[in-house]
Amino acid sequence: MTEPAAPKAALAGVRVLDLSRVLAGPWATQILGDLGADVIKIEKPGVGDDTRSWGPPFLASGDAAYYLAANRNKRSVTIDFAKPEGAELVRKLVPHCHIVVENFKVGALKKYGLDYASIAAIRPSVVYCSITGFGQTGPYAKRPGYDFIIQGMGGLMSVTGEPAGEPMKSAVAVADLFTGMYAVTAVLAALRHAERTGEGQHIDAALLDCQVAMLANLGSGYLVSGETPKRVGNQHASIAPYQVLATLDGHFILAIGNDGQFRDFCAAAGVTLADDPRFASNEARVRHREELTAALTHVTRQRTTAQWVAALEAAQAPCGPINTLDQVYADPHIVARGAVERLAGADGQGLRLAASPLRMSATPPRTRAAPPLLGQDTDAALTELLGMGESELARLRDSGII
Repeated sequence: MTEPAAPKAALAGVRVLDLSRVLAGPWATQILGDLGADVIKIEKPGVGDDTRSWGPPFLASGDAAYYLAANRNKRSVTIDFAKPEGAELVRKLVPHCHIVVENFKVGALKKYGLDYASIAAIRPSVVYCSITGFGQTGPYAKRPGYDFIIQGMGGLMSVTGEPAGEPMKSAVAVADLFTGMYAVTAVLAALRHAERTGEGQHIDAALLDCQVAMLANLGSGYLVSGETPKRVGNQHASIAPYQVLATLDGHFILAIGNDGQFRDFCAAAGVTLADDPRFASNEARVRHREELTAALTHVTRQRTTAQWVAALEAAQAPCGPINTLDQVYADPHIVARGAVERLAGADGQGLRLAASPLRMSATPPRTRAAPPLLGQDTDAALTELLGMGESELARLRDSGII
């Protein structure tokens, strides 16, 4: 029987020179790799991406689990471009690449001849994406930018957390991840332009810009009203009830989006709160939020979380449990959607990794390779792309260039 053909890859034939590390840049290049691009991840010999050491937990290979989150579908090539010959080696790879992604401090790559101007002189059609904390221009451009700092400066922490508590960051590095996703969007648009016109361009992707943009309705609300939003904990600034509520054995989320859903909830709960003028409309419920929460909590504490979820799902009143990660990965729907993949690492160790969430009918993303060991593809890539022989590779290795 003939094996079915592998699905087509949307970015087959596209090669990425990845000079990024940690999270925002690697997140972007991982998505490009998932879509079929050949991603050449340049790492410092003997050291590699910072996240290889960000643990525990660690694999038997010594790599941290953190590193695994953003580095599948890549080839690890170790080159020390702080040395002139190493920088020249990276520049020799440029004609073979369509996209360059880097996240060094503003201007840091110029001394190595790896800045946009230098790379564009070699390949004018290159799509060159620079990811920084604060962007290539502006008074903060030279500052180092980490996700935690950006969540604070960009306003997210001011609206996250309990009203009487301290400002709270997201447990997941959302500024990094959003920036990585915005960067992919810009890269693909620029790649389309380059393919159509032959003209490359420099993408300036900043964590702070992306954080401010993703304030979404809260940012828009301030720009319209001039009123600074406050922290409301797990409640919603504009909708009620849209919050966490206590149950007999824990908590669950009630996410009522309109008055009809609130009436459905009340019917399922056996209460008449929808008939109370204080709670009859969303505007009224928001204005009487404290009284509403007290009334709801009195009711919801009478059943278990599972009982509430079952009853409200039957009534089509939006709700859900608050799952721990062991519950998340065991959830039958998440399992059915293929959120986790099993594959073997380069060292043969079995891994469970998050899969791409993209579902595409003609060109679905595919995991072709587990996150690489440090430098595992150096010889193969330099031989394939630059035609290097064993003696030249040995010389470069002995001199610490690769």
